[in-house]
Amino acid sequence: MFDHVTIRVSDRAASERFYETVLAELGIERTHSGERFAEWDDFSLMQAESEEGVTRRLHVGFAAPSREHVDRFWRAGTEAGYRDDGAPGLRPRYHEDYYGAFLLDPDGSSAEAVNHGSTHERRGIDHLWIRVADLEASTRFYETVAPATGFRSGRDLPGRMQFSCVSGSFSIVANGGATANVHLAFPAADNEAVDLFHREALAAGYRDHGPPGERSNYHEGYYGAYVLDPDGNNVEVVSHNR
Repeated sequence: MFDHVTIRVSDRAASERFYETVLAELGIERTHSGERFAEWDDFSLMQAESEEGVTRRLHVGFAAPSREHVDRFWRAGTEAGYRDDGAPGLRPRYHEDYYGAFLLDPDGSSAEAVNHGSTHERRGIDHLWIRVADLEASTRFYETVAPATGFRSGRDLPGRMQFSCVSGSFSIVANGGATANVHLAFPAADNEAVDLFHREALAAGYRDHGPPGERSNYHEGYYGAYVLDPDGNNVEVVSHNR
């Protein structure tokens, strides 16, 4: 579902230690750590430029190959002094075999390890929840950009809309203050899909945050475009052309 998700943190070294500690227990190894950001495949973090720019009120669930991996994720985090946000156990309200555990990262966002269904077949982000100020407005936005990205709206639940794809899901949730300062990037099959995303979003009245074009500072062939969702989060569609 995601090409990548990037959060901004108040203390990069502290957040990098947290995610390195707990994600290693899921077999998710750090793939990059440079001057600008640290990365674990489809998840990355970078230093916020100010306290107002820190990612807040985000929930990200990482796929665990087994329930034992979930237990190790939670145990490694709590033994290292990180805050518990829900001990390992079944959560049948999500799925019959949904087994998860929750921790809070140094900035208070929720990080989960989850095992269910096919999570043993993949690594990285299983799902993402973002809180929104206006559920109907955010639903319209993500339904507008969906055709370019291949995800589709799924279950319409009280106070929540879930969007899904073959490799995961994300939900927008009307619950408290909106998630702030997160970057969501969705993969596109080709440059034309990137152009479609940007054109359709602007035609619907959404805010441009970067027109379609190649960003060779990432790598040759990186072709992306950016718009802001109703809560000001940066949403990208990208074709890598490699």
